[in-house]
Amino acid sequence: MSGIIAWVVLGLIAGALAKAFYPGQQGGGIFSTIGLGILGAIVGGYLGQVLLGSSGAAAASVGAISIGSIIFSVLGAMLLIFIWGLVTRRTA
Repeated sequence: MSGIIAWVVLGLIAGALAKAFYPGQQGGGIFSTIGLGILGAIVGGYLGQVLLGSSGAAAASVGAISIGSIIFSVLGAMLLIFIWGLVTRRTA
């Protein structure tokens, strides 16, 4: 149970920071922010662990809350915001 709470807290922190740092307007409420942060933690943790072999990235991929895991989670969430913008972009 505490693992789920850690994922939600990490997701909320990472999603909110990613939306604050990423330029432009992103829609969505609190649930999309938490979901974005949780998915960002998984993506950022996986990519950071594969590319850098970082322990902070490994912590992000399992939902542990630390400075390193928050950084990798925010980077992963920002990557997901970018990809989502590419997928949903409307052409004129």
